Amino acid sequence: MKQIGLILLLSFIFSHAFAQEAQKIAGIWWNDKKTSKIEVKEENGKFIGTVIYINPDKYVNGEPEKDFNNPDPKLKTKSRLGLQILSGLKFNASDKEWQGGRIYDPDNGKTYDCFAWFEGDSNTLYLKGYVVGIKWLGRSTTWTRATK
Repeated sequence: MKQIGLILLLSFIFSHAFAQEAQKIAGIWWNDKKTSKIEVKEENGKFIGTVIYINPDKYVNGEPEKDFNNPDPKLKTKSRLGLQILSGLKFNASDKEWQGGRIYDPDNGKTYDCFAWFEGDSNTLYLKGYVVGIKWLGRSTTWTRATK
């Protein structure tokens, strides 16, 4: 009976530590150009990212830029503000990275497979978008944690 209790206690401790590690990606991030902020949060066990701020210098006629590069003609007139650009990231504890995601680049209208990770500092998030399942065939970007 004591062994079962010990196993349950250890399971709880490890699952709690795993959850805390997975949540490190959550928060508000500046994109690499510091022109917009993206809020990353967990939704249904996976992490998504939505544009919540666009630098007013990037506004056109007093409004945030539209998603004019979107391949869907119906979405070309939609604002980039509120646009979900990151989806499906799930934390992989053994690799210490978030995998299986998709990232949309509104600058070219393309969506890529992606993964994300930290290198020591949890205030700098590295993301890599890639094509056709080949991780080295892609490009990286670095987001910096914002203070709201």
